[in-house]
Amino acid sequence: MSLTEGLYVRGLVLLCGGAELGLPLPDGAEAEKLPARPGRKDVDTLLTGDFDRLVVVGTDADLAAVALRLLRKELLDESDVGFVPTAASEVAALWGLPRERTAAWDAAWSGTPTGVPLIRDDAGGVLLGLGVVRTPRGVAYCDDTEALRGEADLLEVRPDPQAGSDTSAGGLNVTITRGRLLKRRTRLAGRALQLGGGEVVPELDGVAYPRPMSRWTWYRHTHDFRLVLPPTSV
Repeated sequence: MSLTEGLYVRGLVLLCGGAELGLPLPDGAEAEKLPARPGRKDVDTLLTGDFDRLVVVGTDADLAAVALRLLRKELLDESDVGFVPTAASEVAALWGLPRERTAAWDAAWSGTPTGVPLIRDDAGGVLLGLGVVRTPRGVAYCDDTEALRGEADLLEVRPDPQAGSDTSAGGLNVTITRGRLLKRRTRLAGRALQLGGGEVVPELDGVAYPRPMSRWTWYRHTHDFRLVLPPTSV
């Protein structure tokens, strides 16, 4: 999957979870219908094709599922991935992707691939938009800084749009919210967030982890995700 003198020879459009693009495909583009949050059997055989660009039409969780397969197949460095969100999207908000369908498609098909932090967890998943722990309990560290001791109302983790290309430093932003009426927020940035203590159910790009966990870690992967961005985005 590589660019040839700035021209896109072929593109693969992944329509996830019943999504429809609603626009005519340009010459050279092929579409495949996949289930929501497609897995190995759905995606891996498609990645053997000679495509210049992948475009995911779906939710943040669908995009993360495709990113996970690229990670597993060691294709992150050579895969440019556009995104057309079909629902409210933290990924779009973070990286300045258009919300209107035609503009989102134009950006996904013709924009510029840019390395953005890919956040992993120690349970084998990836995060591209928003990670949430509701009512976190225990002790949390962002790198070497104590972020939490005791309880809070909400813990949020997002990729850091200001992070540089050095994947050994930075990569994620942490927000811890205390107080339900008079909210007090603590914000930190680092490469990793570690939480241990009471059992929690982390949520990754809108999807709850299938079981409670007493320990959880989010950290920046050693390779970035090549997300296609419009010229005016971050």
